[in-house]
Amino acid sequence: MSKRFFITGGGTGGHIYPAIAVADELIKNPDNVVYYVGNPDNLEYSIAMKKGYKFLPVKVKGMPRKLSLNFIMWGFQLLFAVIKSCYYLWKYKPHMIFGTGGYVSAPVLIAASVLKKTPYMLHDCDMQPGIVTRKLSKKAKVVSLAFEGAKKFIKNRNCYINGNPLRPEFKTLDRDSARESLGFDKDRLLICVMGGSQGSKSIDKAFVEIIKELSQVHNVQMIFQTGQKNYEAVTDRLCKLYKDYTKDKNIMVRPYFEDMITVVKASDIVISRAGSLSLSEIFASDVAPILIPYPYAAADHQRKNAKFVQENDACIYLEDSEADPNVLLKILLDLKNNPEKIANLKRKSSQLAKPDALENIMELVDRVSKYND
Repeated sequence: MSKRFFITGGGTGGHIYPAIAVADELIKNPDNVVYYVGNPDNLEYSIAMKKGYKFLPVKVKGMPRKLSLNFIMWGFQLLFAVIKSCYYLWKYKPHMIFGTGGYVSAPVLIAASVLKKTPYMLHDCDMQPGIVTRKLSKKAKVVSLAFEGAKKFIKNRNCYINGNPLRPEFKTLDRDSARESLGFDKDRLLICVMGGSQGSKSIDKAFVEIIKELSQVHNVQMIFQTGQKNYEAVTDRLCKLYKDYTKDKNIMVRPYFEDMITVVKASDIVISRAGSLSLSEIFASDVAPILIPYPYAAADHQRKNAKFVQENDACIYLEDSEADPNVLLKILLDLKNNPEKIANLKRKSSQLAKPDALENIMELVDRVSKYND
C-alpha cells in the first residue's frame, strides 16, 4: 500500500542527517512517497535535492531571543510558514510526519497539531531537547530521544530512548577500507578535526598552528574539515605557516565532506564539537574523542552532551576557551605516545553507541503511519 510521509528538520546537520537516515529507509519501499519540508536557503535543500526527494519549502528562521522588531517580523514569518504548511497537509495528505526538532520543523508540526488530522512523531538528538520538541511533544504520537537524561523534559508517555538514527554505512564500513579510499597509511595515527556542518572558528584557529609540526616532526596524518565559512581563513594562514602543505600526503584540508562516514571511520582521534549527531557518529566509529563544546549553543546543550560523555570516561573534555595550539598539541602528543590511552577512549566511547537506533525508530515510524488506517 502506497504511503506518503513528510520528513522535516534542518538548519544544521544534527537536524538534517537523522531525518535523511529515516527518509532513506522509507524509500526502500518503492510504494512510499517522501516529501522533505525545509528551508530552501539551508543545507537541507541541497541534500534533499541530491537525494531526489520532493522538497516543500517553508521560509522560517530561528526565534530571536529578545523582544524587538525582529521578533515581531519573525512572528509574522512563522505564521505565514504555518499557513503554507496547512496547505501542504491539505494538498498531499501525508500518513504521518517525522520531525527532528529545530526551528525548521516548527511550522509543519504546529500545522499538524492545529488541524489534528495528521499524526506526527518527534526525534530529538540532545541531552536537553530543543524548544520545538519540548513545546510540541505533548501532542506527538511518539517521541524518540537520543539520551535517557532528555526524558525528564518531555511530557509524553510514549517516549523511547533510541539513540540517533545513523546511515547503515556506519555498520558496514571498516577502518582499513575507509583509509584506503582516502589515500592514508593504514598503520600511522590519523587525526580528524571537525567542527560540525558549520565548522568551528576557535578550533580551526588553534589547530592550523600545529599542523606543520604534527606532520613534519611527528609524522601524524590529519583530516581537517574547516567548514565553508572558515576555509579561506584557514588556508590563507596555513600558506603562511607551511606553504607546501598541499603537497604533504599527511594532510587533507577541505571545507566540507559530503561523506563524513568515511572520514570518521578512517580516524583514530577525532577533535569535535559536541552536537548530538556528531557524538553518535563518533560512538559508532571506534575513535578516541576530544570534545570542545560550542559555548553558545541553545540551552547550553553541547556542554551538557559533552559532560555526559566525560562522565562515562569516554572523551577528553576541553572548554572552548582552553582550545589553544599549545594545549591541543600537548594532548595529541600525549595520546600518540600512549596507545593504551587511545584504545581505552575508543572502547569507552564505543560502549555508548546505539547501533540499532535506526531500526528501532523505523518500527515507531511504521506504527505512527498506521494511526489513521
